[in-house]
Amino acid sequence: MDLQLNQKRALVTGSTTGLGEAIARQLAAEGVSVVIHGRDAGRAQTVADSIRQAGGRADIALGDLASDAGADAVVAQALAGGTIDILVNNAGYYHHLNWTTALPDTWIDTYQVNVLSAVRMIQRLVPAMRERGWGRVIQIGGGLASQPIPMQPDYNASLAARHNLAVSLARDLKNTGVTSNTVAPGAILVPAVKQLLEKMAPQRGWGSTWEEIERGCVRDLVPNDVGRLGRPEEIAAAVAYLASPLAAYVSGATLRVDGGTIRSV
Repeated sequence: MDLQLNQKRALVTGSTTGLGEAIARQLAAEGVSVVIHGRDAGRAQTVADSIRQAGGRADIALGDLASDAGADAVVAQALAGGTIDILVNNAGYYHHLNWTTALPDTWIDTYQVNVLSAVRMIQRLVPAMRERGWGRVIQIGGGLASQPIPMQPDYNASLAARHNLAVSLARDLKNTGVTSNTVAPGAILVPAVKQLLEKMAPQRGWGSTWEEIERGCVRDLVPNDVGRLGRPEEIAAAVAYLASPLAAYVSGATLRVDGGTIRSV
């Protein structure tokens, strides 16, 4: 299927590894000129070079989105190569903390990185989309926004904020040609997750092979209807659809890609 994305340009925040990297690669494969964002110049260059070697187009924007100055620097670098038609707010992180150890300062840091980074990018890039009459804004959220767990309370709440701001933005962008949506992944097999699960496996009795570990993880931690963890490419495909002209009638929506982890009607 032709997603009609050729000649569009996208900024994917946090795209030097994991989900962000997969999203950038998928968009580039669809003909989008992508801006790889991160804080590590070497990792950003590696991803950009790989995309170019595959025939895609990629630029780099470095900076920390947890501050206004960092956001200004990223936007300046991103716009140096042309306009931004598609903004994917993926950058974020989480701590393995609980209600006792996630102190207020941690909550502030989490919101700076997971929520306010997206706000900064929206406020700097969406006005031009509105003026041009076309644009796509996509938040990477998650099922913990609606069904939080006892652990990582600051992270759960930051995901809920991402989902909420996406809908508010969609209402604000009414009749502009710019849409705002959320992709909500389930548990996805990125390198950091695989390393964590392999470390947990002996204590949980999940076995030694990756197939055994994945089955044990899904059975005990993240049960779903598919019976496995998601792959980054599956999230990237959902983002590519929402970024395309084919999704012009989709706004204020949450597209869950979680194997059926979250049960809703």
